[in-house]
Amino acid sequence: MSKAAAVVLLVAALLGCLVSESLADQGTATYYTVDTPSACYGYQDEGTMIAAASDSLWNGGAACGTTYTITCVGGTNDTPNPCNGGASITVKIVDRCPSPGCQATLDLSQEAFAAIGNVDAGKIVIDYNQV
Repeated sequence: MSKAAAVVLLVAALLGCLVSESLADQGTATYYTVDTPSACYGYQDEGTMIAAASDSLWNGGAACGTTYTITCVGGTNDTPNPCNGGASITVKIVDRCPSPGCQATLDLSQEAFAAIGNVDAGKIVIDYNQV
C-alpha cells in the first residue's frame, strides 16, 4: 500500500470516529440499587449491566431490551473526578424510571454506574447511543 493510500485510510478512519461520536445523544445518569421485579422482566435476572429508562426513552415499554453504549463525559456537581477514565459500557434497559422522581435520562445499576463514573458524584453527564 502506498503512503498516500495509507494516509487516506487513516483520515477516513478518524472522520468515521468523529461522525459516530457526534451522533451520540447527551444526557445524565444516576444509579440505583437493583430492585425486583423490573417493569420489563419481572423477577428474571438480567445481570448487572442494566438500566431504567426515563420517560423520554421509555416509549410505552418499547425500550425494554434495547441496549445503549454509555460514556461518562463530565460531572453535574463539584465532586472531583466524576468519570472513570473515559471508559464505555453497554447496558440493557430492564425497567422504567418514571417522572417526576426520575432525575436522569438513564438510571443505571450501581455496578454499571461505577464502571464509568464515581458513585460519590451521584449524577454524571453521559453520551449515549442505542446499539
